[in-house]
Amino acid sequence: MTYFKSEAVNKSKSQSLSAIGKILDSAQKAAQKQDWLEVSNCLKELPQSEAKLLLLESAQWQTAFDLALEMLLKADFQHKWEITKLLPSFGEDLIPPLASLVQDETTEAEVRWFICQILGNFPNQKVVLTLVELLQQTTDEELIAIAGKTLTKIGNNAIDALVELYAQPEYRRLAVQSLYYIRTAETIEPLLKIIQDTQPELRTIAIKALSSFHDPRIPAVLITALEDSASSVRKEAAIALGFRSDLCQEFGLINHLRPLLFDLNLEVCRQAAVSLGRMKTKEANAVLFSVLQAETTPVSLKLDLIKALGWSEISSAIDYLNQALTNKSELVRQEIIITLGRITAQQLQQQAAQVLVNFWQDNQAFCDSQIKQALATSLGELRCSCAQITLEQLATDSDRKVKLHALSALKKLSLTMNNEQ
Repeated sequence: MTYFKSEAVNKSKSQSLSAIGKILDSAQKAAQKQDWLEVSNCLKELPQSEAKLLLLESAQWQTAFDLALEMLLKADFQHKWEITKLLPSFGEDLIPPLASLVQDETTEAEVRWFICQILGNFPNQKVVLTLVELLQQTTDEELIAIAGKTLTKIGNNAIDALVELYAQPEYRRLAVQSLYYIRTAETIEPLLKIIQDTQPELRTIAIKALSSFHDPRIPAVLITALEDSASSVRKEAAIALGFRSDLCQEFGLINHLRPLLFDLNLEVCRQAAVSLGRMKTKEANAVLFSVLQAETTPVSLKLDLIKALGWSEISSAIDYLNQALTNKSELVRQEIIITLGRITAQQLQQQAAQVLVNFWQDNQAFCDSQIKQALATSLGELRCSCAQITLEQLATDSDRKVKLHALSALKKLSLTMNNEQ
């Protein structure tokens, strides 16, 4: 009985292999004619298990995969879309060849886009690392978008694998970057451990990733990171806290950010200034102004402090910028004038315009053409009636550029006044 059963199984298997062979033969002939609809129909006839893995012998699997890949590379968009839905049924064996193709810059961008879609069905280390490497290499915006979307789709299923990968020194950096790109709440726990890493680059990535979350554990971590030995970590922590003005009072962020205005790294100083401006408080503005007025502050940092005061959008910032107009540096005065012209809060525009008008009245004999141009442009942007006389005076200037800027500003002012009538 066993013999007959075995013989029956072998006969059935032989018939199945023969049927598969005929299907593949038909598909190959259709591919030669570039009849991609027929190729797709043939591949769909191949037997599959409940897990959607093709039940083929090695050689048949390879033939079927080669046909599917040829279709992905050569067919039009619609047929590429169809084969993209079928390719995941080939199982994880397709990952290495598709990973190589998607990282190859000579591969057509549309094909790489579809490959990202396919790889998103396999939440494992190889796929995650491939997508992260792709994000680092490519400048194609659509490819960046789909790779990021695919990583997010894989998300939680890949985190355990990445934590294991982090333990391997040669993959540590890629593992951390992968956690950064995934951006789901489940990455918080491993990222909190990474901020203790001995490598500053990895701590920096971890801080940058954690700044995306409003989790109660994170503010204290960011504040601690402001004192990190690595300037890149301090910089990212300052940037992150700049977007958490809601925590300003509770965590005393102004006091924590103030020391960074004197950091040895100028980039850290600049980011601290930006973040203090985003606090939008009188206390933060007072800190910014005190550093702006200090003679030891580099001019390049003073320009950032001026911009930060402008971003705060509160009246005290206008008062401080007015006082700072007495600065001896032409660059500083010009930046203040430009910043005042960019004030968008309507309740402050009149105040800003009056500061500029007063400055012109007190200093017109000493203003060079660059300052005059900046004045005309800023007064034109603010469009306040108090600036009309000043602009008319600037419109008679002997410098042609100043004249043109003033006339343009007068047109803007005239339009605004007519609309208000």
